[in-house]
Amino acid sequence: MSDPQAQPPGDSSNRDPNYRDPNYREPTVGQPPYGQPPYGQQPGGRPYSNPVVAAPVSEGDDRLWASLAHLGGILSFLPSLIIWLVFKDRGRLTNTEAKEALNFQITLLIAYAAITVGSTFLALVTFGIGGLLVGLGWIVWLAGVIFSILGFLKAKDGQNYRYPFALRLIK
Repeated sequence: MSDPQAQPPGDSSNRDPNYRDPNYREPTVGQPPYGQPPYGQQPGGRPYSNPVVAAPVSEGDDRLWASLAHLGGILSFLPSLIIWLVFKDRGRLTNTEAKEALNFQITLLIAYAAITVGSTFLALVTFGIGGLLVGLGWIVWLAGVIFSILGFLKAKDGQNYRYPFALRLIK
């Protein structure tokens, strides 16, 4: 049997008034109320702000990123694209040189696609002889490496470099 005078477990009438539940947390100041914000207000109660504009790069960094845009073209068009997207508003030289390198890499990509389609078609029609055109792809790759290195050397010195053949798709 249990003691009839004992308090039930949920009854807190005998608790110390200074007792504080360790799991209880006070709501933070400025915490938004639960639910949908009123009509016409942004969630969170903060006004919209202008986007943060990145600081311009120094002249040395501008030359560095411009030259790396050309050198990255040896790998693919992606380094030139990433450098142009990140630094186009931060440095004049980087903007122009990364665009130039990206246009050249896109031109090479189109040339690779044309060579691949052409050599595949000729290989099927001529029973394999058209496969010899694959060597043309290596010539295009070698030209891309040489011109990318020349662009790197010019941009490193702070000069503009113009590729001898490139479609100017990005202006």
